[in-house]
Amino acid sequence: MTATPLKYRLLPFLQWFPIQSVILRDDLLAGITGALVLVPKAMAYAQLSGLPIYFGLYTAFVPAFLGALWGSSRQLATGPVAVVSLMTAAAVTPLALPMSEEYIGYALLLTLLVGVIQLLLGVVKLGTIVNFVSHPVILGFMNAAAIIIGLSQFDQLLGIPKGRSDSFLKDIWEMLSYIPFTHLPTLGMSLLACVLILALKKISWLAKPSVLVVVVITTLISASLDYANKEKGQLTTIATPGVQEVVVAYADTERRITELMAESTAKATLLRTAQKEKDVRAAAELGHAIKLLELDMQALKKQNNLRAGQINKMQFERDATRAVYHSQGAIPQGVKTDGRSWHIKKIEKNEIIMSSGGEVVGSIPAGLPAFRMPSFSWDAIMSLLTSALIISLVAFMESISMAKAMATKSKQMIDPNQELIGQGIANLGGAFFQSYPACGSFTGSAINLQAGAKTGFAMVFNGLFVAVTLLFLTPYLYHLPKAVLAVIIMFAVSSLLTPTAIKHTWQASRMDGMVVGVTFVVTLLAAPHLDKGIIVGTVLSLLLFLYHTMKPRVAVLGRFSDGTLRDARVNNLPTSPLVTAIRFDGRLYFANVAYFEDALLDAIAANPQARYILIVGDGINAIDSSGEEVIHHVVERLEENGVVVMFSGLKKQVLDVMHATHLWEKIGPDHFFPTADQALATIFARNGQSADHDPLRMTA
Repeated sequence: MTATPLKYRLLPFLQWFPIQSVILRDDLLAGITGALVLVPKAMAYAQLSGLPIYFGLYTAFVPAFLGALWGSSRQLATGPVAVVSLMTAAAVTPLALPMSEEYIGYALLLTLLVGVIQLLLGVVKLGTIVNFVSHPVILGFMNAAAIIIGLSQFDQLLGIPKGRSDSFLKDIWEMLSYIPFTHLPTLGMSLLACVLILALKKISWLAKPSVLVVVVITTLISASLDYANKEKGQLTTIATPGVQEVVVAYADTERRITELMAESTAKATLLRTAQKEKDVRAAAELGHAIKLLELDMQALKKQNNLRAGQINKMQFERDATRAVYHSQGAIPQGVKTDGRSWHIKKIEKNEIIMSSGGEVVGSIPAGLPAFRMPSFSWDAIMSLLTSALIISLVAFMESISMAKAMATKSKQMIDPNQELIGQGIANLGGAFFQSYPACGSFTGSAINLQAGAKTGFAMVFNGLFVAVTLLFLTPYLYHLPKAVLAVIIMFAVSSLLTPTAIKHTWQASRMDGMVVGVTFVVTLLAAPHLDKGIIVGTVLSLLLFLYHTMKPRVAVLGRFSDGTLRDARVNNLPTSPLVTAIRFDGRLYFANVAYFEDALLDAIAANPQARYILIVGDGINAIDSSGEEVIHHVVERLEENGVVVMFSGLKKQVLDVMHATHLWEKIGPDHFFPTADQALATIFARNGQSADHDPLRMTA
């Protein structure tokens, strides 16, 4: 295989040229087709990540260009995807409040870390590192993630509140208690979007742009019916005294929590300085102060969680003559209301946002994403590093699996390391233009392939369409209901649920089935900390692999009716009183040498009169120093007891080790044979018997 020229390794997109006009036309059509589906999905996935909606469009812009230009696949579509969006939210939520400026800064830092990790792994050619995360682990993780994603959208589908804590399942359980408060217009919009998508998918010429058509229809309906009805006011607009006290206390506590977080961050900076200067006393005092601040914050957060539960269940009626809200059932006599049911949508500082309608996307800043530096801090980097590594691997596995699947159809060569570099550059560049972590998209890539994309120009045109949307079309998205985006997410992740694949894995291997099950359960229970599911699943799969290799299959052989040597116990075959033939299936290394020695001695004990031991080594693929040492000692001990050890079928790599350590000479060249039949013929000949008198052969 010839080496790739340097210019193509540095600038792989040069291989597209010269490009024919017909190919460019196909790429243009594929790019536009993909963008029609991508734009609404990108916004939906941003909703899933905890970022403002337009960040989905940003992630579908810059990373799409860079991933196409520096990747090895010509059809892979790089952009926001459901699983990575959820993992982004899981990684950043513990550090900041979703939608806040601080949250955005951490998300961009996470993107930068993911890009750096992927780029470094690609440069040092460690694309195969993803093999440590086995298919059963990814299968269990993806199915659990699909359920988590689906459940996480219930609040948007029903128009009810959902908390964010360290226990996703607890949040869901609490959310179920709000079902009686379901916002009927939101539920109606969700059902309408669902019916429209299902209906349009049955119409062949509308199947691909069905999502875009649904977005247009529901946005028009939302705008015409004033679906979103919000008002902003002061905390004092809550006229019911007891309720106003709860709301004011919540706002004051939130403000105090923010102050404590800022104080804790400042002390953490001083702590690092004290540690560098080896000021032990100051470091201890600062560490103690930070712990106290954390305890205070935990106590305040607990208080506000209780208040939030109360506030979320409050319903209000608005005075028709002035912006004052009374609790339902506590309307003063003579006060005329506007006939709507209102609830508190958000409390921030000294302001309150009231809503009587469903949630919409709202204002999206027009224009392309501006250059923005991620928020750098050592504490944030250390907090996000583990999540960044997991996201890097999961994102790359999703990308490379799709790229390979398409390569089988397009007959294109895929370089995993170059693809890793491409994904790394995409995220690295995106981090400075307000993108959250991106990877290869199953849906977008499939559309590229079906639409006839021939080069990465398809994703360049795709990105240009997104740019046009950002520049000129954002005002028209104001009234897009978030419930519709939730429905889009539900349909998108339904393909991640693969019970048939889980069943197939269990049927193929009980161990792999166990890995799938454990990864699935741990991912669900640990949510929103999704990285724990991947880590536990990977560790379990490696331990099970190690356990399996520690006890490989060892068989005492007998002669079958067709003349071949097979497992005597399984096939109920007699063994020879002269020679015990034993086969070892597996690599002989430090973890299983003791098992090999025990199996060999057990076979000798079961046939004590045998004067020969034949080790059939066809299944020994490799041997390390521990394996070589054990063979050396076993041969010496057995020969001291009058038992001769023979070998057959040893592979070159095993013989190379024996030659290097001179074990081959010590045992003797006449003890090694290419095949088991030649070894047996020699053994019987040495004892005055021909192959025809082989006791094993006579049982045939």
